[in-house]
Amino acid sequence: MPMAIAVRTTGGPDVLEHTDIETPVPGSGQLLVDVDAAGVNFIDTYHRSGLYPLDLPFIAGLEGAGTVREAGPDVSTFRAGDRVAWAAAPGSYAEQVLVPAAVAVAVPDGVNSEAAAALLLQGLTAHYLATSVYPVAEGDQVLVHAAAGGVGLLLTQVIRARGGRVIATVSTPEKERLAIEAGAEAVLGYDDFPERVRELTKGQGVAAVYDGVGRSTFDGSLEAVAVRGTVALYGAASGPVPPVDPQRLNSAGSIFLTRPTLVHYVAKREELEWRAGDILDAVRDGALNVHIGGRYALADAQRAHYDLEARRTTGKLLLLP
Repeated sequence: MPMAIAVRTTGGPDVLEHTDIETPVPGSGQLLVDVDAAGVNFIDTYHRSGLYPLDLPFIAGLEGAGTVREAGPDVSTFRAGDRVAWAAAPGSYAEQVLVPAAVAVAVPDGVNSEAAAALLLQGLTAHYLATSVYPVAEGDQVLVHAAAGGVGLLLTQVIRARGGRVIATVSTPEKERLAIEAGAEAVLGYDDFPERVRELTKGQGVAAVYDGVGRSTFDGSLEAVAVRGTVALYGAASGPVPPVDPQRLNSAGSIFLTRPTLVHYVAKREELEWRAGDILDAVRDGALNVHIGGRYALADAQRAHYDLEARRTTGKLLLLP
């Protein structure tokens, strides 16, 4: 019987249970996939804690890469032996998972499964943030919080490829080094970042702030953005942001505030294939570097969650069944 990580009650990382499950059987429109690697993401911790409630019990995880063992009825896009990756298949912390064919993408030759699993959810996020939420233009100065995290490192590279200039925030010297290697022009700590951003931009502020940190950075993000700039609040690593009075956006300079989520930016199959194709091809061609910050056995999922939430990690964390 395949093994998986179950959540029977919400709580801290200790509720993640390494257990066996029945072998999944693919239904209409589904693929049965042997998982090579599963991505660990902050949204997994929100599901585990109950911040984003799911029906209990459930198998954790959404993202991974592997090889199709069996295609279910009515699936014509993939067949046994194909290598695929996905960012939205519940139950991905497992040795085998059912993946809807509609959310699977082909992994090109030259991209291994670890890179594909490490890339997809965070790479798609970086892509939609920099190309759609606030489309970075040549010469734009933008602020990327947590720039040495999984999304941050990819987002910095995507912005640089579009001709943007990145001011980054990080918490340690090691993370500063990684952000610079990814292309950040200036790297700041969190204590006084709004003032430092204003200094670096000659008082103007940045065109956009990409904020995946949330509660602890949000007020500063509003202070750091230029008049009519954009604050994209795409995560809450430090906790959710309290309710916001719209008048604050006025006083900050007629700011655009958005709380985007990936599902709305890959709602159509063509959009998913466009974004996934861009980032997977960039990895294959050496134009986009995927930094894997930690590899854990499937049975060590608790430790992966502890490390992620303590912000002791850089880049992407993977579980290897």
